[in-house]
Amino acid sequence: MDVNLAEFIRRTILKIPMYEMMTILKAWDFLSENQLQKINLRQRKDSVVQDLVLLCEEKRASLDDVALLDIVYTQVHRHQKVWDVFQMSKGPEEDVDLFDMERFKSSFKKILQRTLKNVTVTFRDAEENAVWIRLAWGTQNKKPNQYKPTYVLYYPQTPYAFTSSSPKSTEPLLGQALTVASKHHQIVKMDLRSRHLDSLKAIVFKQYNQNFENHNSSTALQERSLGLHMNMDSRIIHENAVEKERVQRVTQETFGDYPQPQLEFAQYKLETKFRSDLNGGVLAERKEPLRCLIKFSSPHLLEALKSLAPAGIADAPLSPLLTCIPSKGMNYFKIRDK
Repeated sequence: MDVNLAEFIRRTILKIPMYEMMTILKAWDFLSENQLQKINLRQRKDSVVQDLVLLCEEKRASLDDVALLDIVYTQVHRHQKVWDVFQMSKGPEEDVDLFDMERFKSSFKKILQRTLKNVTVTFRDAEENAVWIRLAWGTQNKKPNQYKPTYVLYYPQTPYAFTSSSPKSTEPLLGQALTVASKHHQIVKMDLRSRHLDSLKAIVFKQYNQNFENHNSSTALQERSLGLHMNMDSRIIHENAVEKERVQRVTQETFGDYPQPQLEFAQYKLETKFRSDLNGGVLAERKEPLRCLIKFSSPHLLEALKSLAPAGIADAPLSPLLTCIPSKGMNYFKIRDK
């Protein structure tokens, strides 16, 4: 076996926690049941990895086979990546075509390899007819770097693709391949980003008002209990029961009575010009606008916002700039003077 391929296998397997090893290897579906039974998970991890490398060599694993294992690992640990959302659109007179997955894969790969000599593309079909794509980028003179790939999750017959962070230089090429292969006309990156891929999907597909669960459903249930029906801190005294009921009603109307999609932050860039009826002053003749950046962050931002008014920390209703995040499908905002 090629020494570089053996090292790629070794480093890919090393990432897998021991308690997940057998589950991920079975999902990979490359090694036979007899080969899997030979693996002794009670020995040191280095020894387990070495045994697996030998089994892969015995079965003549290819680069594409190992890339598939890396996709399986990434599917399980998708919250370790930061995900962007791309939205595509068709031309005004373009009809919706019947989608052919094999044609999409072939077209996507050809477009990339026609433009960039050194790139490896690996596909893995997923649930709901979606497809995972793994891209290892090189240059015209350098082989693809298998240790810094880009991952793409695309849902056919929707305008959305979710991508892990990729080099700036490859974004136009990736966008072109997605657009042409899926028979769309244009593609833009949405102002929406998170580590929680399931939450991004819930937002763009408008599924957050259903029984939405993220990768940590126990956390979602716990956060839900902190919503409208939370046990208020005994130090917070509500002197007006009517006001308390109003706050609960407004909060429920704004956020709904269901767990919110999980986002870690919302960022607001403000740009405004100084205005004053008074003559003179340091800022009166300033031509450049005043700029500031405000960032709200939390392990579960939307649930945190939802709990502010019931906890007496903020007035209800909250600003639409905070509550519109799921409906607008964005957590990056630019606010300018009209």
